Amino acid sequence: MKLVYKVEDKPMFGQIIVFAIQELPAILAATIAVPAIIGNGMSQSAALFGAGVGTIVYLLFTKFKSPVFLGSSFAFLGSMFAAFGGAASVSVGYAGLLIGALLAGLVYVVIAIVVKFAGAGWVNKLMPPVVIGPTVAIIGLSLAGNAVSDSLAGAFDADASAYIMDTHVWACLICAIVTLLVVCICSVFGKKMAKMIPFIIGILVGYAVALIFPLIGQASGNDALAIIDFTRFQTMQWVPDFTFIEAFKGFGSVTGEYIATVAVAYVPVAFVVFAEHIADHKNLSSIIEPDLLADPGLHRTLLGDGVGSIAGAFFGGCPNTTYGEAVGCVAISGNASVVTSLATAILCILASFFAPFVTFLATIPGCVMGGVCFTLYGFIAVSGLKMLQPVDLNDNRNLFTASSILIAGIGGMALQIGAVKLTSIATALILGIIVNKLLGIKKKA
Repeated sequence: MKLVYKVEDKPMFGQIIVFAIQELPAILAATIAVPAIIGNGMSQSAALFGAGVGTIVYLLFTKFKSPVFLGSSFAFLGSMFAAFGGAASVSVGYAGLLIGALLAGLVYVVIAIVVKFAGAGWVNKLMPPVVIGPTVAIIGLSLAGNAVSDSLAGAFDADASAYIMDTHVWACLICAIVTLLVVCICSVFGKKMAKMIPFIIGILVGYAVALIFPLIGQASGNDALAIIDFTRFQTMQWVPDFTFIEAFKGFGSVTGEYIATVAVAYVPVAFVVFAEHIADHKNLSSIIEPDLLADPGLHRTLLGDGVGSIAGAFFGGCPNTTYGEAVGCVAISGNASVVTSLATAILCILASFFAPFVTFLATIPGCVMGGVCFTLYGFIAVSGLKMLQPVDLNDNRNLFTASSILIAGIGGMALQIGAVKLTSIATALILGIIVNKLLGIKKKA
């Protein structure tokens, strides 16, 4: 696609602020969802602060050549639960979060050192377009259910195998469709800035529509039309509760056995996320054209991701990872300026201390973000399929490789092996590599 702003371009200051505000909602929901799921008093604003710090660390390591945003990783949810589950107290659990993030980050550092001396050529041999393309596609497709569920208020009925449409669900669906259509129209027909900030316009219009339904509900006495949760403003947190403050209280009670437990929970997951790291950077490379695995280099992106994850967890407790939502923003807006990523990171840090702003973003209805995510996740999936364009699918080796990845990924082939959980994406990637290599050996014979 044609980029309006390339990586090295610097939009005007006012534009940068607007672009950063656009990217923030796209990454906010997932970033603050992880601490909310883990509980144990973890601070959502601290996770937002940590995401900002982690992203800045990443940008420094990659010499500001890669427009990537790091946010809380869902892959480490099980690891974080294990850190608290094996802890003698909550403080020790917080200490475990930092120890685990440090160990996982060190895995990236070690791999980065190996790549530095061995080169990154093996990555292209191990993961050619026929492998990486379908893998990127299933990253987007695996999130499709989230976009649909958010758009329909999660009203899925397992017995009916369908979403049950009542007044509330209909209202949510209308908001989602309006948001989706506004984003699409702005992106396709918009002029100048309107074309570059379709998410902001879509979210604002969707939010406005969502405001209408509660007013109708109050007038008619129908509570089912209350889509926006304004009670969040009653529990605003003004100052982030940084993880390291509580963690330092628990380090004195950390035992060798507990460290081993945390290591087993975190280290294997780091190798799984490594595969997703490559897929995300391959995807972004296909959009911005320069190959990020060559320049700034895989060793630098790994160092940035690993050290950035450690830094982010130090403040927010959550190991960070590269966000596909940010890649989707680049693809749809045509803005790959790395200055936007930096501005978004700084905005996250500032916003974590301004509770009303973060709370306002948190009140954006899930259905509105669902409409936005239809485009974000869809672009990720389509960009993966585009990587298959130069691949000869008349060759059965390529056909079966791509097929096995797509079926394993879309089918949700996640595997729990002892304390390690392989996500469906990681499982599909591993299966695709095995199939591709085995069929390659047979073809040569």
